[in-house]
Amino acid sequence: MVLIGRRLSHNEWRQILDDPTTVDMLLYGDLDDDQAAMPDPELDLDKSWHAIHYLLTGTAWDTDEGAGAAILGGDEIGEDNGYGPARLLSPENVRTVAAALDTLHLDTLRTRFDPKAMAAADIYPNIWDRTNEVFDTYLASYFVQLRSFYSKAAANDQAVLLA
Repeated sequence: MVLIGRRLSHNEWRQILDDPTTVDMLLYGDLDDDQAAMPDPELDLDKSWHAIHYLLTGTAWDTDEGAGAAILGGDEIGEDNGYGPARLLSPENVRTVAAALDTLHLDTLRTRFDPKAMAAADIYPNIWDRTNEVFDTYLASYFVQLRSFYSKAAANDQAVLLA
């Protein structure tokens, strides 16, 4: 399982709200001209998503406002494609998430990285007992990408679609 995201223009956001069947096209289809012209309109967290969520919230599945909504937050929309429906965060929610992520530093997340606790909580992909270096070699770069993705979405008053 991997987590992907897409920044949505105002028109795309309205399109999804008006017709949730367009979710798959927007997630897996080609970018429109507005999106293609923007830097990094898409996000791919690979299999790091669950661990980053854990580092942000201290839980396996609970969300909260702010940084805790970055990965598992938003409102379900569209069809279930095997791992649940996609989730949609409004531009207002995106600004809240971006502001919260902006306050977090890698050193803070590094102190929260506890391989034994993550293994006990069954945090996917359950590689945490291999080495403590997995934070620096795997999770840190994906967190930086996540923070940048939300920062750009907030700066452009965009919604975010996650699956």
